[in-house]
Amino acid sequence: MNEKTVVIAMSGGVDSSVAAALLKEGGHNVIGMMMRLWSEPGSEAENRCCTIDAMNLARRVAAQLEIPFYAVDAKDIFRETVVQYFIDGYTQGVTPNPCLVCNRHIRWEFLLKRALALGADFMATGHYARMRQVGSGERGAGSGDIELLKAIDDHKDQSYVLHVLKQDQLAHALFPLGEYTKPQVRELARKFELPVAERSDSQDLCFLGNGTYREFLERNAPEVSQPGPMMNTNGEELGQHQGLAFYTIGQRRGLGIAAPDPLYVIQKDTSNNALIIGPKEKLGRSNLTAQDVNWIVGFPPEDPFRAQVKIRYKAQLAWGLVTPLDGNGVHIEFDEPLRDITPGQAAVFYDDEVCLGGGIIEYH
Repeated sequence: MNEKTVVIAMSGGVDSSVAAALLKEGGHNVIGMMMRLWSEPGSEAENRCCTIDAMNLARRVAAQLEIPFYAVDAKDIFRETVVQYFIDGYTQGVTPNPCLVCNRHIRWEFLLKRALALGADFMATGHYARMRQVGSGERGAGSGDIELLKAIDDHKDQSYVLHVLKQDQLAHALFPLGEYTKPQVRELARKFELPVAERSDSQDLCFLGNGTYREFLERNAPEVSQPGPMMNTNGEELGQHQGLAFYTIGQRRGLGIAAPDPLYVIQKDTSNNALIIGPKEKLGRSNLTAQDVNWIVGFPPEDPFRAQVKIRYKAQLAWGLVTPLDGNGVHIEFDEPLRDITPGQAAVFYDDEVCLGGGIIEYH
């Protein structure tokens, strides 16, 4: 095997550490790289992706594997790109997914550029996803030669957050964990005797630290805490909400309205700062429009096509007809209504195990 130089994006967690160990075992020249990300002033050590403990663990893993380790300062670009996107989204009344922006602009632009500047052939991450070469590769980046596939482990598949990648980025990407299940990765961590073998996974947004998204927004975007009417679908006011940013489509708990039957958030009327609530049967839509679509092959199909669509990272796949629109958008008509279509989240389309791309859901 020709030895390749691979930068592994490390986090101090079990996934990236096992990915690094697999690459080293596979004979690659491996370099560990970890980003220092932004935290609120006074809480600099609380970003869950780069706490002092996480950084120390990543260094220990790198030392054990006998690979170089570099810490990269990404605080400013992370604040300007990812955190601002999060704040702007909630200010505009949508529910943003900052992990998508982080993967697009921080990992696979900012960090990839630094990996390539070190002379790396590839950058690897601990994401659960796979790739497949389907062409000769002679046509160059953007020619659709590389497919992004779901991971073997459906429960851990992260192709949803990787749908933002383009052909030139996939050409330099490696996902060593795509053929493994999470339990198998834990076993590999024990086999390699890594100090992170039993470390739990982080589930929340990294820059929230030990707080909640509501507390974060109240400190960093106090304008979102603007009360307004809570209304039923007939236009009758039932109470007051505390700010549209603090509610999500389909939410049932925390509405503070007494009613004989459960009530759910049906819609956010941003123009009137009104929260529309109603019974469960009022939930659900059979279509959506998404913009800023990234097509993995590098270009949109000419005709409408049927696909399975995910409207959130943990959502079930749903069949629908995807129609490409002018201006880098799509319209999707689902076979059955979906109850939690949420503006700001991504709609990602699949052909069986192949991720075709995706875009950000808009308000109708």
